[in-house]
Amino acid sequence: MLRVKQFAFSMFGVNTYVVIDQATKEAAVIDPAMADPAEQKRFDDFIKESGAKITQIINTHLHLDHCFGENYVKDKYGVPVAANVDDAPLGESMTLQYSKFGLKGDGANVHIDVPLKDGDIIHIGDSELKVITTPGHTPGGICLYSPDGKILFSGDTLFRGSVGRTDLEGGNHRDLINSIRHKLYALPDDVTVLPGHDAHTTIGWEKRNNPYT
Repeated sequence: MLRVKQFAFSMFGVNTYVVIDQATKEAAVIDPAMADPAEQKRFDDFIKESGAKITQIINTHLHLDHCFGENYVKDKYGVPVAANVDDAPLGESMTLQYSKFGLKGDGANVHIDVPLKDGDIIHIGDSELKVITTPGHTPGGICLYSPDGKILFSGDTLFRGSVGRTDLEGGNHRDLINSIRHKLYALPDDVTVLPGHDAHTTIGWEKRNNPYT
């Protein structure tokens, strides 16, 4: 059984998730986005209080806002980064991403230690997440699905009543909609969707109400 802790970090309001296997206390961090020492402390305090043992970082994609805390978590907790290699060019161009968003400073590049592909199973203690590749927002975008928990971490692919933007480099609107319709909407209606920004939703609600799909 998974326990999920959600944080909203940075000016972009990125949802960072700590996913903990309750039997073993092993944990994965999805999209670490803490952007300053205060946010890092909030994160560290929770890890300490919960007794979680972080074993890995998983990125749904490698846009800068989902990576602000990437190397902080990797270095402090000594864990690898897992992501789709199709997003490797984004990870290796953080300074350029900072510049395009008008942000000061140089972003530290993100290196993928564990390459993920469609259908991979990620083990978190006794629990599992299935990798679903969902290109469109970025070439290497992925979602993470827990069949037992009926939870989908959708990154910036699917939001409540909306979808990810496709006007950034590598975005493709047709690919995004195909990813949602043919992969995410194939999941059961009662699956809870935990997105990369804003509020949670369900697959069934999105099928019935999302005007973009």
